[in-house]
Amino acid sequence: MTLPPPETPLYNHPLPEIEKWLSDLGCQQDKENLHCWTIERSTWKAQLSLEIEELTVCYLPSTQTDEEITRTFKYSLSRQDLEDAVFDGP
Repeated sequence: MTLPPPETPLYNHPLPEIEKWLSDLGCQQDKENLHCWTIERSTWKAQLSLEIEELTVCYLPSTQTDEEITRTFKYSLSRQDLEDAVFDGP
């Protein structure tokens, strides 16, 4: 199965493809809580959670910020918009 075009809303992606997309972007899936993922970049790290109606991202304190920042993104956003918003960091 291949990913739909990047401008496709995330709610039109099958779950296995969303999981592959996150993995391809460097995210690690939690072995016990399969809806939870972590990502670490050189200047930031975050925890992602695939909730029922949205993707929740919690950026942890790092070199870019001293505090935790939580953002939520509706699945109606395109995969490309989500990728741009989430993976550019806090």
